Amino acid sequence: MERSTRQRSAIRDALQAAQRPLLPQEVLTAAQTQVPGMGIATVYRNLKALLDEGAIQLVSLPGENPRYETRGHGHHHHFQCTACERVFDVHACPGDLSRLAPAGFTVEDHELTLYGRCRECQPPPARRQRPSSSRPG
Repeated sequence: MERSTRQRSAIRDALQAAQRPLLPQEVLTAAQTQVPGMGIATVYRNLKALLDEGAIQLVSLPGENPRYETRGHGHHHHFQCTACERVFDVHACPGDLSRLAPAGFTVEDHELTLYGRCRECQPPPARRQRPSSSRPG
């Protein structure tokens, strides 16, 4: 069993506090609040150890660098913001998708990623314009 270090604790805390999958650089930035001198190599080394322990899991999205999240979420999906590129957990599932598979195929698992804008990246609501009064003067 690997000994727990300040760095490992900071990385674990960063992942738990985020409550969403993080890129290694995001882990580093968050963990540096507890361990200011931490470097990216330490993050990668500890992420690998935490993966090997089963404490965290890998989140792979097509065309993206791997992200990491804590285990224990159960089956869930993800939402990626097209503006800030952050990824969020979606704790809902459309259920059995076997009806979408070609005839004679068996669906054994699925992953679903939604794309759009997160709450922080939504454009401001359009201001309603008052109708101009065209009263004869």
